[in-house]
Amino acid sequence: MKRIIHKYRHAWVLLYVFLYLPWFFYLERTVTTQYHIIHVSLDDYIPFNEYFIIPYLFWFIYVAGTVMYFFFKDKHDFYRLCAFLFTGMTISLLICTFYPNGTDFRPAVDPDKNIFCALVAMIQHADTCTNVLPSIHVYNSIGVHISIMNSERLQEKHWLHRASFIAMTAICLSTVFLKQHSVIDGLASITMAYCLYDVIYGHVYESSRRRAAEKVAQKVAES
Repeated sequence: MKRIIHKYRHAWVLLYVFLYLPWFFYLERTVTTQYHIIHVSLDDYIPFNEYFIIPYLFWFIYVAGTVMYFFFKDKHDFYRLCAFLFTGMTISLLICTFYPNGTDFRPAVDPDKNIFCALVAMIQHADTCTNVLPSIHVYNSIGVHISIMNSERLQEKHWLHRASFIAMTAICLSTVFLKQHSVIDGLASITMAYCLYDVIYGHVYESSRRRAAEKVAQKVAES
């Protein structure tokens, strides 16, 4: 038992959930009327499509599955992924705390139309249209894809890189096609991910270049 506890002692990082969830639900409960509407004209040209509920819900598997994979397989990648996700999630909560925001363009969905509309209706009931900027769905999807692309353990899994990119893209698109978020929310998430990438993963690029240069030099020497 002691050996298992020692091996997985990095699980302490996951205690972050006890900070995030109470804070998030507090905002959901208190930000109800007085908030800034996030909306741009492009939002009006994006049609509602209930089928995007599939990638939208897949987000939970995509994020949790990747976190758990690195938890058991690579502690270093686990720490980096959690640092990236939790830093962005905290910044998002701070933004919503001091700049209450939300949307006003969610369509009324008939849950009896099909199973996809029923699922959308469930999501709309559980998740209010407030605290949307930046989009955690978009930010965490980008973070997971970055972690997969930067993992040495997965560097030869090119099929996984492509599948992850498709999943990330579909999830990001689902937020606007389901009218859960404005385009602005997604752009804010992309900007935040871009800024935090250098902080969490910036050194990876240089080390990758160094390894590539060493391999080239080795091949030249062997020839």
